[in-house]
Amino acid sequence: MKEILCFGDSNTYGLIPGTTKRYDRDTRWTGILANRLYDKGYRIIEEGLCGRTSVFDDETRDGRNGSKVLPMLLETHAPLDQVVLMLGTNDCKTYNHASAERIGKGIEKLIGQIRKQDPSIDILLISPIELGEDVWKPKFDPEFDRHSVTISKKLKQTYLKIAWKYGCDFLAASDVAVPSKRDMEHMDETGHRNLANAVQNFLEEKGNQYQLHASM
Repeated sequence: MKEILCFGDSNTYGLIPGTTKRYDRDTRWTGILANRLYDKGYRIIEEGLCGRTSVFDDETRDGRNGSKVLPMLLETHAPLDQVVLMLGTNDCKTYNHASAERIGKGIEKLIGQIRKQDPSIDILLISPIELGEDVWKPKFDPEFDRHSVTISKKLKQTYLKIAWKYGCDFLAASDVAVPSKRDMEHMDETGHRNLANAVQNFLEEKGNQYQLHASM
């Protein structure tokens, strides 16, 4: 079995837009992957947490700084074949005062932690969906502002450059999913299904490439 750790925030956890509830395993993208890929030799490990950032602390919620928990999780779930890394949305919150480049530095730190744990682990870096234009309004999430939306739109190119720099694989969630109009921040059922399809296609194509090289 190939062991794949999916490390992310509420859009990996599967938060239902506009609620505090979670999509079931048949609906959230990691659960869809787990259902589809187990018989094909992949074990999906879900490690999504609402509010998680790359390297920023949350003064009101413990354990949200991804860099403080990732080394432990890498050791807990070892040996791993792959880490699917999708963070950055919560880094865009106003109190982090973070540019896209600074958020990228946090992602680079996480990549370094993975490589330190085991250089052979493959990394699929996914840039998150963009924030909705009205996410900062009181009825949605005032922890963001207009500038947060702008920063979120820059993460795709920032992460793509990081993937090139470190030899990681790359996908952009914003290419296949958008935030729900219910909260301007989280994927709906269609978004989760589309992202699951994109990641599944990537994993299976990569697996086919490995098999081809092994047979040569």
